[in-house]
Amino acid sequence: MALLDILEYPDPRLRTRAAPVEQFDDELQKLIDDMFETMYDAPGIGLAATQVDQHRRLVIMDVSEDKTDPRVLINPRFTPIGDDMEPLQEGCLSIPDSYVEVPRYLKVNLEALDRHGNPYELQAEGLLAHCIQHELDHLEGVLFVDYLSPLKRERIKKKMIKRQKQSS
Repeated sequence: MALLDILEYPDPRLRTRAAPVEQFDDELQKLIDDMFETMYDAPGIGLAATQVDQHRRLVIMDVSEDKTDPRVLINPRFTPIGDDMEPLQEGCLSIPDSYVEVPRYLKVNLEALDRHGNPYELQAEGLLAHCIQHELDHLEGVLFVDYLSPLKRERIKKKMIKRQKQSS
């Protein structure tokens, strides 16, 4: 396994809409394993392939505290269950050290394929539901800063550009 580089905002590649996964081969299995290693090392609870410059409809996540509930979501789709939403503070591995409240549906129904291409469905609520919505946004080229006012978004963008200049 290998640690992958995580793209950081405002990298334009984060705005790329991901293509469906069509091949379930060894290369995909290695990518999934590398993404888990990268996410756990970061540390985070979710990672979309887009964030590691792989523009495929693939998300991995583990919202458990002890890293015992890894999930693979390939070609995922969700539908809200009800209209109830709540804001939850979100962070993002592509926007380190920035946390903002983003309103998300409380409950969602997820349809996806597992790492071997087998379809599954689950109902999620709480943190898992928030994480699903956040990560699926990445597959559409959407970041949590897109839910902010232009002023707040610009502040975060400037902070990230300054951070990137300091680290290079």
